[in-house]
Amino acid sequence: MRLDLITRATFLRALAPKAGDLARAGFEKREKGTFTLKGPQDFLTETDTEVERFIRAEIASAFPDDGILGEEGGGDLSAHLWIIDPVDGTANFARGVPHFCICISFCENGSPVLGAIFQPMTGEFWFAQLGQGAEKNGESIRVTTTASPQTACLEMGWSRRHSVSGYLAAQEYILKAGANIRRGGSGALALAWVAEGRSDGYLEAGMQCWDCLAGMLLVREAGGAVLPFGPTVAGLGSIAALNSPQPVRACTPALMPLLQGALALATVADADA
Repeated sequence: MRLDLITRATFLRALAPKAGDLARAGFEKREKGTFTLKGPQDFLTETDTEVERFIRAEIASAFPDDGILGEEGGGDLSAHLWIIDPVDGTANFARGVPHFCICISFCENGSPVLGAIFQPMTGEFWFAQLGQGAEKNGESIRVTTTASPQTACLEMGWSRRHSVSGYLAAQEYILKAGANIRRGGSGALALAWVAEGRSDGYLEAGMQCWDCLAGMLLVREAGGAVLPFGPTVAGLGSIAALNSPQPVRACTPALMPLLQGALALATVADADA
């Protein structure tokens, strides 16, 4: 195993809980209604900015030659790139719902090789390294062995970038197949839940890289089926794909046809909108 990757993995294991402590403190001291909107249903809080600033400073100090891309602060793409979502589930955070997380990945040539998701309110810590498996709080995790939609529970995300008709068509397709659907408001946590078997799959017509790359790596390393992030021949993505939202499908292997069919309906509806 490469020493430089081991060094970054050790660093990330220490960094995520520290960032989580900041997010928890921000949640506990926040004033009701103290958020702004970047766009319709797109929330921003002071804690988002504070946590990302902290993470950036820590990375820049430890690995000054690495690139950094954050949801709030942006950044330039590079072959060795840290990708940050300081608070995934900001709408939950802003409204006092304790279901949100810190999400950090390290990518090489557009593909995640390290991923960390930390839930500040519960202390749950999911971590994955390419080729080394996935874990939660130090214990190995695996996706479920669910084989039929009739016993499946899926989570499905949505944003205003995509058509309502496509989202509803995909939901109808899944429900008619016999599966259950939930929506928790944090795509990163949803993917972590798939990796540990709380859900059988997650799909969304378009996610930003900071929302999902860590979770996609978790699911893959936990034995799940994950389609690449954007057009690529191998791995989980490409550098160019990081510039724009991409469809995300991650699940226990037997359910991939169901997710593919559902998102095909959503994609058609988006194209017709």
